Amino acid sequence: MPNAATQPLFDCARELGIGFYLGFAELTIEGGVTHRFNTSILVDKAGRILGKYRKVHLPGHAEHEPWRPLQNLEKRYFEVGNLGFPVFRAFGGIVGMAICNDRRWPETYRVMGLQGVEMVLLGYNTPVHNPPSPEHDNLAHFHNELVMQAGAYQNGCWVVGVAKAGSEDGVRQIGNSIIVAPSGEIVAACPTEGDELAIARCDLDLTLSYKNTTFNFAKHRQPQAYGLIVERAGAIPPPLE
Repeated sequence: MPNAATQPLFDCARELGIGFYLGFAELTIEGGVTHRFNTSILVDKAGRILGKYRKVHLPGHAEHEPWRPLQNLEKRYFEVGNLGFPVFRAFGGIVGMAICNDRRWPETYRVMGLQGVEMVLLGYNTPVHNPPSPEHDNLAHFHNELVMQAGAYQNGCWVVGVAKAGSEDGVRQIGNSIIVAPSGEIVAACPTEGDELAIARCDLDLTLSYKNTTFNFAKHRQPQAYGLIVERAGAIPPPLE
């Protein structure tokens, strides 16, 4: 990045003085080994790349499953990201990135929150239909908003979630792009499945009343009690009596 296909976007950003976040499939060679990551970059208003993130929480499955009306083969094509959840000084504040399924995991926001993040940018394309759990279909917008609102409030930061909407290759996407304030309130949203633009004035200083009070991490967190979060992946119930 940038390449021939995306250079016009960088040029336009430079001309208009607008920064952006961009997701793409990254093919890279590191240490003589070929890797494929689901990646995003943060670009400033001069068209310079400020930071890179590689998706950590890969959903779906690795092999074709004929029973599904749609396939989510992200685990087949991509590796788990190896950069963690970095944050970057940009646009007068501290900005982090996430991609799609990352937004559902509280660890995503908290790791960035522990670095003082003030705004999290994330893109996603989520189908309306969830083949393994169709009972979740009618809750798609609720779940989408819930995780981003919780992440924003619990870490005292802005969250900007930008989605694909409408039909893509015959698969209906939920859309539901939103901008969430540090209070957890949705301050702008795209209510339809068409092409829309949501705009909000995001004052990064609004994060301070949450970072300095209810979620003053230095004052209130108790890391010694959270060991299981990093020691264990799957849930293990207590033994039966």
